[in-house]
Parts: sequence; C-alpha cells; structure tokens
Amino acid sequence: MLTINGQYPGPTIYARRGDLVIVDVVNSAHQNITIHWHGVKMRRYPWSDGTNYVTQCPIRPGQSFRQRMILSDEEGTLWWHAHSDWSRNTVYGAIVILPPITQPFPFPKPHAHLPILIGEWWKGDVQQVMEEFLGGGGEPHVSDAFLINGQPGDLYPCSTQDTYKVSVEFGKTYLMRLVNAVMDNIMFFKIAGHKFTVVGTDGAYTKPLMTDYVAISPGQTIDLLLEANQPPSQYYMAARIYVVGGEYVSTPTTAIIEYVGNYTVPSPPPLPSFPEYNDTAASADFTSRLRSLADNVDVPKNVMKNLFFTLSVNLSPCTKSACVGTTRLMASMNNLTMLLPITTDILHAYYAGIDGVYDSNFPEFPPLVFNYTEDSIAKNESASEMATAVSVLEYDTTVEVVFQSTNFGRGVDHPMHLHGYSFYVVGSGSGDFDATTDPPNYNLLDPPLMQNIAVRRNGWTAIRFRANNPGVWFMHCHFERHLSWGMKMVFIVKDGQRPDEKLLPPPPDMPRCDTPTLRVANN
Repeated sequence: MLTINGQYPGPTIYARRGDLVIVDVVNSAHQNITIHWHGVKMRRYPWSDGTNYVTQCPIRPGQSFRQRMILSDEEGTLWWHAHSDWSRNTVYGAIVILPPITQPFPFPKPHAHLPILIGEWWKGDVQQVMEEFLGGGGEPHVSDAFLINGQPGDLYPCSTQDTYKVSVEFGKTYLMRLVNAVMDNIMFFKIAGHKFTVVGTDGAYTKPLMTDYVAISPGQTIDLLLEANQPPSQYYMAARIYVVGGEYVSTPTTAIIEYVGNYTVPSPPPLPSFPEYNDTAASADFTSRLRSLADNVDVPKNVMKNLFFTLSVNLSPCTKSACVGTTRLMASMNNLTMLLPITTDILHAYYAGIDGVYDSNFPEFPPLVFNYTEDSIAKNESASEMATAVSVLEYDTTVEVVFQSTNFGRGVDHPMHLHGYSFYVVGSGSGDFDATTDPPNYNLLDPPLMQNIAVRRNGWTAIRFRANNPGVWFMHCHFERHLSWGMKMVFIVKDGQRPDEKLLPPPPDMPRCDTPTLRVANN
C-alpha cells in the first residue's frame, strides 16, 4: 500500500486562514502520483491543484514537486488526497484551517480538535482492483471493510486490539473534524447516546444544526461539536454505508468514545441505530438542512450563464476479451464521456497555447430533453460520446449549474466536486428539474457554501458561483468508479483585466509529460 511519511492515514496539516503552506511531495513509490489539496481554492495558482492530466503531469517515481497551498478565505476542515488512478484509497489526510490568531471561533472554543477520517479497505492491491475493474467493463469489486482513522473497529475480526479510541472528559466540548475519504459511497455517521451540533462543512461555517446523525458524501468534510454530557462510560461512534442496490459492505466501522474516570465498562458498548441502508430521504434531508452562518450572503443574483448537466451511467461498445458481453459501463455529463489527454495536461496546453489537446465545446445542455428520471429508462442503453472538451468562462461570469441525475443504469447519487471554487447550493429536489417552477423556491438568503454536493438519485441540485479565479479547474463525480468511467469535465476561466485577476506563472519544477507514463486507459 502507498503511505505518506510511513503513515496511514497521512499527517494532518494545521494552518490558519490566509496562510501559505509549502509541501514537498517526494515520490518514493513505484507508480506515478499527484496530490490534490481538496477544497483549497488556490487563487490564480492552479499549478499546485494536483489533478492528473488536468493541471499537471504526474510526479514520476524518484521525482519530487514543491507545491504551494495558497489559503484564502477557507476556514474549517478540508483534506488532501492523491488524484491519480485509485491511489487516494490510502494516500490522504486532513487539513485543519484555524481562524487568524486574533479572531475567535463563531462558537465556544472547543477543548480539543479531533480529525475523524472515514476510509475504505481492500485486502488486495488497489491498483490491481482498478485495472481489473477498468478492463472488465462492469462494477468494481466491493471493498472488504470501512475504516475510522485507519482501523475497521471491533465488529471486524482483525482490528479489536487497534480500534481507534477518543478520550473525553465529562462536561467538555470537542470539535470533531469529519472527512469522508471513502472511494464510492455516501456514509451515515452517528455516536451512540449522543447528539452533536454541525457548525461547518467544506471549509466554511454553517448555522448550528443539532442532529443525531450526518450523511457525508465522498470528498465532503463536516465539522461538528460533541458535548461529553452522557454518563461516563464507553460509546461507539460508527459509520455505515448508504447505498441503493448492488453489493455492499454491511458491517459498520466503529471507534470508541471513552470517558475519563472510574466506571464499569459495558461489553460491548452500545451501538448507534442508523437509518436504513437505502434511505435516500435521510441522506438528502440532512444535506438540505445545512445553511450558511450569515444571512444575505453573496449569492450571485444576476446569472449570466445557465448550464444544465445530466449525470448518467451509460453503456459503450467493448471488444476486450475481459468484457462481459459486448458492452461496458461508462459515465457521462450531457452524454459526453470525458477523456483526459496523455501527452500533456490541459493547464499547460492552455497556458502555452498548444492546439489539439482539447476542444472548447463542452455541451451546455444535454442533446435530448425528456423525462430523465422515469422508471422505464432504468435499464435502457444510453450511449455516450467520448472527447476531451472544456467549457470556457469569461472572468467574473456569474454561473448557475443545474445537475440532473438520471435513471440510466439504475439511478444513483452523484457527489459532485468543483476544484478552485466554493459554490452556493441554492436548490434541490426529486424528479426532473422544472425551469419555471423550481427557481422561485431557491434559497438565496443563506444557502450553504460548499465544494462537494451529493446530487440525490433521480433528483436535481442547483449551484451558483462567480468565475473570479482564473485557471483550469476540474469538476467531477467523487465516486471513484464514476470518475474513472468519465463523469468529469473542465472549466477554463479566463484572465480578468487587472493584474490581480490574472493567472500566475508556473513554478520551475512542474512535472513534465515528456517521457512515457504508466496509465490505464478509460476504454
């Protein structure tokens, strides 16, 4: 397995809002790697965004790359992870961004900060799992366990002696910094006998939300305050999968909240009760309750560009001997399956004016308009086109994107992530989006500011952002299988007029693609 500094999960990076963090990434492994600082906007500096073949060529074995993590208005919890092949399965860690030293938290100062990273584990080599998955054309092998801070917990036969434990003192409050580093699943998270207060998500504060569970999608972070107010004892905190159909790991991953003091330890500690595995409403309802901390936030009101992106799992012809039948599963946005270049990255091609690497014609709307979520299309074939296409935005354009999940290939949720930006989630709903009746119900007063949003199965979500960060920025589903199948696209945001609105130059040690690299093709 790949590790960072011999650790799994990797080290937590602590910084303060507005800091510049320098990270030297040295590739001592046997395969290519990139590291992405998930949720960091990298103002005018996509060179350190760390996205394979989008903003950089991979760091080859034996090479290094000095990355500049430029923090701006982010505050709260973010994370870093590999962004090449499926390496992020083990290459990840938390980023804790504290307020400036003279500024208090917008809630009582916690007694301690507790990074809690939910992960996923395969017994086999993950690189081999990925290659078999891409070669076979079907669903990937199901993982063998979920993890909390690198351990499956007491309910698995291999981890009892190493189950992660948190010691708490009665009457004190702890800030739990929750990260979903799982590859392909939204997770429910609960703590037996306790409620907690959500105070932030994706590097931004939220209005306090008291709850006894969260639904957290891959790539998302959630900050929650836990008050140690129960009778001193041991309690399980646990995470369990939310999934609709297919195979899955049913056993929750557990860790232990352990109160300081003398008491009789229950055997076993109480396990929290979860929503049902397939409770779409429980997942969507939690997310819909999040609100920005302040009212009248800076939501773009006058939208200059409206985009409508359908999210689908498609079938494509497959002639490989490993394929099951004559077709393979792919994924698309507006019926376009994104192929990344392999001779250079898109950012370098844009900056240097290299022709032939990408087309600037990513479709703004799907080619056909129909009932995207009706039951009758669930098993129908829907072929997609393959291309390397981007959407070009003028500087300071106000953008609305409506994500429409479809029922092709048994409709599922899609956690969508945009690099380089936070966006306001102004609306969501089930079924097909209605451009006449749905926008009047948007929340333009205090919508949550996020970088990751789970678009519910057979539903829609609307986001808004201002394109004021020049560069090349990836947008994709954070389910690794959907990303590998091609559910991804790229925004190119052009320079503005002022010097502080222009892309900064690249560093001298940018990795290059001028020698052959190991890469598994999408098709």
